[in-house]
Amino acid sequence: MAKRTFSTFETFLIFLLVMMTGVTVALLSLLFITSGTIENNKDSGFLTTQSPPATQGSSTPQGSTLTQGPADTQGPTATQASPTPSTPEPTLFQNFSGYHIGVGRADCTGQVADINLTNTFTLLYPSCFIFVSSFLKVLNRLQSKYGSLYRRDNVILSGTHTHSGPAGYFQYTTFVLASEGFSNRTFEYMVNGIMKSIEIAHTNMKPGKIFINKGNVDGAQINRSPTSYLWNPLSERARYSSNTDKEMLLLKMVDLNGDDLGLISWFAIHPVSMNNSNHLVNSDNMGYASYLFEQEKNKGYLPGQGPYVAAFASSNLGDVSPNTLGPSCINTGESCDNANSTCPIGGPSMCIAMGPGQDMFNSTQIIGRIIYEKAKELYASASQEVTGPLASAHQWVNMTDVTVWLNSTHTGKTCKPALGYSFAAGTIDGFGSLNFTQGTTVGDPFWDSLRDQILGKPSEEIKECQKPKPILLHTGELSKPNPWHPDIVDVQIITLGFLAIAAVPGEFTTMSGRRFREAIQEEFATYGMPNMTVVVSGLCNVYTHYITTYEEYQAQRYEAASTIYGPHTLSAYIQLFKVLAKAIATGTVANLSTGPEPPFFKQLINTLIPNIVDRAPTGKHFGDVLQPVNPTYRMGEVVEVVFVGANPKNSAEILTHQTFLTVEKYEATSATWQIVHNDASWETRFYWHKGLLGYSNTTIQWHIPDSAQPGIYRIRYFGHSRKQDLLKAAVIVSFESTSSTFEVVTAL
Repeated sequence: MAKRTFSTFETFLIFLLVMMTGVTVALLSLLFITSGTIENNKDSGFLTTQSPPATQGSSTPQGSTLTQGPADTQGPTATQASPTPSTPEPTLFQNFSGYHIGVGRADCTGQVADINLTNTFTLLYPSCFIFVSSFLKVLNRLQSKYGSLYRRDNVILSGTHTHSGPAGYFQYTTFVLASEGFSNRTFEYMVNGIMKSIEIAHTNMKPGKIFINKGNVDGAQINRSPTSYLWNPLSERARYSSNTDKEMLLLKMVDLNGDDLGLISWFAIHPVSMNNSNHLVNSDNMGYASYLFEQEKNKGYLPGQGPYVAAFASSNLGDVSPNTLGPSCINTGESCDNANSTCPIGGPSMCIAMGPGQDMFNSTQIIGRIIYEKAKELYASASQEVTGPLASAHQWVNMTDVTVWLNSTHTGKTCKPALGYSFAAGTIDGFGSLNFTQGTTVGDPFWDSLRDQILGKPSEEIKECQKPKPILLHTGELSKPNPWHPDIVDVQIITLGFLAIAAVPGEFTTMSGRRFREAIQEEFATYGMPNMTVVVSGLCNVYTHYITTYEEYQAQRYEAASTIYGPHTLSAYIQLFKVLAKAIATGTVANLSTGPEPPFFKQLINTLIPNIVDRAPTGKHFGDVLQPVNPTYRMGEVVEVVFVGANPKNSAEILTHQTFLTVEKYEATSATWQIVHNDASWETRFYWHKGLLGYSNTTIQWHIPDSAQPGIYRIRYFGHSRKQDLLKAAVIVSFESTSSTFEVVTAL
């Protein structure tokens, strides 16, 4: 076959296509993507300190913070809702021998338009998806406000891993390209939301108790790479009844009177019930579980408000899907549960896994409710109290240069980061757009040649180190304009009595998590701390893609192709975390080296989408109604109103912005309008439709639930427009509008 050649210009155009479509789509499972729809992201901060400070390896008072990333939703304060209770600045460690506990949440959604993803379904609260740049910024602000109380060793930022949040806040070039540039709006909004949730938790800290419980969650997950799992030794697989980890671990937090404060649970499931056709910002199945639990505990409050905080954290979810019907060819209906996830007709793009519901919204509710119901059961029956000292250990390590002892005589080594061909194939939860195939172990001359012309050839060293991965992108050897992937990553363990929270910087597969937990537990036992419960807290502090077992790596499906530090990545993490476990068990944390601090880049690729002035049609104003509501609706119907809109990203520059919408009910007895829903509510949807030259429309929907009370209602829209007069700086101008009233009735 004749060799294909391309001109420089043709090559450049093809490269743009590859980078901006193939890489972007493949990264959907890794990123928050915001495109035209908004759902609230809540940051749930949990502070646990022990009094008196009896931590091993340190003589200073030790607090620990776990902040979980996008999980549920928050909106404006309802008229009828009482304010979130707060207490004076706590005096810690006074005449109490247990834990001090504080919980808090704040909105960290950020920019929801002109960025990957652009609408709103539910907001994101800290519980936020956090990466290294955010982690470092938060640590700096914590140090400025609280001194040495909250530090890198006792603060964990963990993500639920929703795939439907705003992108553009991670500093490494691979993610910046996939996000179409760095969004400082989202970055700052996220950092501020995390800080606010921690500040609330710190202010509300009080003496309390922690109870632990465990139980299996059935019917919520499948292994999306079962053929890779089968590469693990038969003797090892025989020890487990399932190819996914079904166990949920839950911590129940109460004050000394037994009053509820909050919960943290860990469960292995990908929040991808909302598939990659979705354009609504939302917190997916884990966020819906949090939403249900908080609505149950915070009666009378709007979503994202109220004193009780429920955080549903990720665990070893790398190969775990919520799309429980499994993969099938959408054009023929036959199963495509094979090593390559491909269909006879149409190839891999036809092989898609479906959830249990009628659509992705319904599937999200079904899976989220299953998780919620198990958490509710475990919470109610939790009786084993967590007691004992609180300790923490943290190191930064160069993951590209770790020598791994495979046995007493042989060593292996981690590699500079690289992504394989199957990375671009995506998964059964979201396929790639360029017809790459999972399970690819041999490169393609066309793609290799294209990569070499644009990015340069990967070195023989990285190709040899990463085998059998065929390298698509040798990101560890690319440094312009900034490194494409992190070299320096965090390893961290926090212990509360017999519980060890291992904060891992990526997505462990099922068997990787099992091996990891077992090894850390054995290390604690070896040095005098037997019977430790070890939980894998996934996607913490920095993001490093996936971590498969050595055997799964040989199969080179998506998860293995995305194990960026090579085949010995899992062994390296086990080795590094064993060092931390030993240090905690022997009281030698103070002797641990800090390790090389990761960089913080100030010069990043700005967003490729410019800021333009918003415009209203001639004779119209922002917020004017273009399509009015109907006069009457029944339960189960959808209220829809269309307004003259403005770019929602403007609102991310206004830190006091609370919501894009409210649904309000008229109360005749008090002659007032009471807020019943906001943009964090599951029942509301916010769509922004971008036109040309700054013109746009906004559509707000209310899906009337069966629980709605008959009566008179209205919908309000809160927005911000960008205005710029000649030779003057742009300003952001707020506006609001209200629909006409309508009646909700039980029957027409």
